[in-house]
Amino acid sequence: MTQKSYNVAIVGATGAVGQKIVKILEEKQFPIQHLKLLSSKRSAGTKVNFKGKELIVEEATNDSFIDIDIALFSAGGAVSKQFAPEAVKRGAVVVDNTSAYRMDENVPLVVPEVNEEDLINHQGIIANPNCSTIQMVAALKPIQKAFGLERVIVSTYQAVSGAGNQAVEELKLQAEKFLSNEVINPELLPVKADKKHFPIAFNALPQIDLFQENGYTLEEMKMINETRKIMHAPKLPVAATCVRLPFFTSHAESVYIEVGQEGLTTQDLWKVLRHADGITVQDDPSEQEYPTPLSAAGKTDVFVGRVRKDLDQDNGFHMWVVSDNLLKGAAWNTVQIAERVLEKGLLLK
Repeated sequence: MTQKSYNVAIVGATGAVGQKIVKILEEKQFPIQHLKLLSSKRSAGTKVNFKGKELIVEEATNDSFIDIDIALFSAGGAVSKQFAPEAVKRGAVVVDNTSAYRMDENVPLVVPEVNEEDLINHQGIIANPNCSTIQMVAALKPIQKAFGLERVIVSTYQAVSGAGNQAVEELKLQAEKFLSNEVINPELLPVKADKKHFPIAFNALPQIDLFQENGYTLEEMKMINETRKIMHAPKLPVAATCVRLPFFTSHAESVYIEVGQEGLTTQDLWKVLRHADGITVQDDPSEQEYPTPLSAAGKTDVFVGRVRKDLDQDNGFHMWVVSDNLLKGAAWNTVQIAERVLEKGLLLK
């Protein structure tokens, strides 16, 4: 029996995540009849290779989505706000990789291993969570299901690629200048739109996105609010501190949790995590085995290590969670959502 194939559009095809989506669609043999690559006017005309063929990136317009079954968006919130509703009007299911619709109560926010059942309620738009949220909830869900979850405190160590290709290039340039004793003139990080900019090379920036009135950054509030929504735990205590570090790929997180049972051991958490979808446990202190950003780069799983019981709180545990922010944190989770939409027969037409 011939497998049915579908018309797919990628909005933001020339960006860091868009490029990864193109690659994953090819590697995972997503059933594509026609692939349309879309971008801003500035990037239109770029050539992209897909399955041995050269595709020309087109400027996105409302009519770009005629006859499209699934549209994968990764071009910034403003673009999603402008074009996602138009894509839905023309019959496409949108998987949006920006923050534009994540907290919309009518839009499911999905990590397939955690809450794929929420896809059933979609009204045309499905939101892909923040990269740092995705890897954390993927690790926490099996623990929540087995033992309950009463508190989460997370500190992140995030790669510059999370701020886009320009940030990657800025780190490279700054590192070269630093080692040559040249003057560094930061122009992008921590946030391009903010008043001040600081060097990222050989530095740590405890600011990702703009500060909010409560003293937390927007990235931190994303992690807090998205975690509660995805895990269907609106009153779950969550606190986050998000830090940008000078490496290129994969986010790492130090996560402290309090579970709903006392008397548990590290082995109890290991057992649950080792049987969880999309999770790889790398945890053997005697052999210095634990995940790192470099070891996780290019892989689609979420890696967990350094699981240990808190010394003072009986139901408290610490863990180290690492994942490729451009893959599971963005492109791969987006494609997984699209796969589940097809499997569940949830297209609009």
